[in-house]
This record gives sequence, structure tokens and C-alpha cells, in this order.
Amino acid sequence: MNDALNPDRQSVPVLRLGTRESPLAMAQAYETRRRLCETHGWNEAQVELVPVRASGDKIQDRPLAEIGGKALWTKELDQWLADGHIDASVHSMKDVETLRPDIFTIGAILPRADRRDVLIGASSITMIPRGATVGTSAPRRAAQLLNLRPDCRIVSFRGNVATRLAKLQAGEADVTFLAAAGLERLEKTGVGTPLDGEDWVPAAAQGAIGIECRADDQQTASLLAKIDHMPSRAEVEADRRLLAILGGSCHSPVAVNSQYDNGTISMRAVLFSPDGAEKIERRAEFDVSDTNAITQLGRELLDKATVGIQAHFGLS
Repeated sequence: MNDALNPDRQSVPVLRLGTRESPLAMAQAYETRRRLCETHGWNEAQVELVPVRASGDKIQDRPLAEIGGKALWTKELDQWLADGHIDASVHSMKDVETLRPDIFTIGAILPRADRRDVLIGASSITMIPRGATVGTSAPRRAAQLLNLRPDCRIVSFRGNVATRLAKLQAGEADVTFLAAAGLERLEKTGVGTPLDGEDWVPAAAQGAIGIECRADDQQTASLLAKIDHMPSRAEVEADRRLLAILGGSCHSPVAVNSQYDNGTISMRAVLFSPDGAEKIERRAEFDVSDTNAITQLGRELLDKATVGIQAHFGLS
């Protein structure tokens, strides 16, 4: 990093970006590198990509919630970042634990991509065949589907995009869900049917890429700040703050969609019981700086929730 601002050292990396080695994670790292190079006038050699195989990519035969939760996507990168082997980590923000170690800080959120889910194997929720087998390991997707279609049967479905599409093709399920942003980044935008945001609520921070650095690394933080997209950051921080208030985890069926517009956040949040039979929904609109409004919304959701929902959340 000592040569970071020396224009004569064009072949020396300015930043070492850690990333998971899955195809989607690499695509997100490429996008981050491109934005950094365009903003700072660097060539690609000045941003070194350092892939690591995350535990979540190694273990794909069990639901994430059963084997350690979201930390399985971040723990290897966290260790490398803490030890100084990399200067920053690229994350899909929906996969990052709500509570992070104090030694790290989110230096940038890139402009958010399509936050919707895509249904693969049917043209709409209503057109899923009766009694169909639906592949997903996400509690939110499972509960939200069962709330609309209790006749369907859920089976565990993990793996990267290609793996899940192959499982579907092999008949392990009739339909499944993928994130529109991931398909877009992998140039598979013609696959499946995007689900309307009014009828189907996405995961917190879905579609957002975040870049994390050490909290005491002011030089890296300054470089990352130049590619930070304020509206996307406002949405992501609102989503994650609500999860923190709810005490949500990988086991918690929660959907939330925050949208920023001219200094105002419009938030829609839905909690489910795992079987989809119970549901509570609230909406709020508030100034982007009004964190108390998020606290109030979270507490109201839990206060009004049924016992079957409350059991999977806990006020912080």
C-alpha cells in the first residue's frame, strides 16, 4: 500500500481485494475492480483479486442455517483481512451477518442491482403446478411461498447458480428461485420470471455489493469512499438495521424492501412463521437519518406477531 499513490508504479497493486472464488463472487469482484479503476484512473494490474474458497462453498449438502449461518460466507475473508493479507473484501450484502466485528467497516456499497427474486420453472407463483416440489434452502423463500401456496412441498436446494439450475434440470425439484442480480451479473438475464416486488418481497440488501476494509485503514477507506453509492448504502443500512432490531438470523423468515427517494426511505417488512401459515406485515416511510423509526417498526412487528413468528426472532 505504500506505493498506492505513486503514478510511476503502474504494475504494483494499489489494493488487494479478497473475494470468494465462485463464479458469481468473481463477477462481483470484477465489477468492483472496474469501478475502482474507472474512478481512480488505475489499470487492472493495480487492483489484485485474491480468491478464497469459503466454507459455505465447500459444504453444499445441508441448509446454511444448520451449519453455521452467514458466517460461512465471510469467515475466511475476515481472517485474511484481519491478518493483512488483503486490503478489502467484496461481499454480497445479503450474505453478510448483521452484526460484524468492530475491526471492520463497510467502505463502499456499489449501485444496487435488481433486488427481485426470479422464479425458475413456472411463469408465476399461481402457475406452479399443484403439489409441486420447490427447491430452496432460504427460510424466507420457503415461508413466503408456503404462505401463498401451502400445497407445495419444499426440498433443500443449495449450490451456485449453475449447480441449482442443473439440479432443476435433473428433476430434483419442479421450480426454484434465484436472485435477479446474480443472474444479471452472470449474463443469464433471460432465465426465469422476475417476481413483482409488490407480490413477493426480497431479502434484506439483496442485489447490493459491499466492500469491507479494516476500520483503522484510513487509506483504503478513502479509496473505497470514492465508489460508495449513497442511495444504495441508505437502503442497505436500513434493511440491516431492521434485522438487528428483529434479532433476525439465517433461521428467521423475514423479507424487507427499503427504497430510497430524495432523502426518504420507504420500507416494507414481512415476517413469517417457517411453515408460511402465519404472517405479519408493516410499512413505514421516514427520513433517511431517522434510525428511531426503524426501531419502532421492528418492535411493532414483534409486538403484533403471533407466537409462531416470535419464536424465530428476538429483540436486541
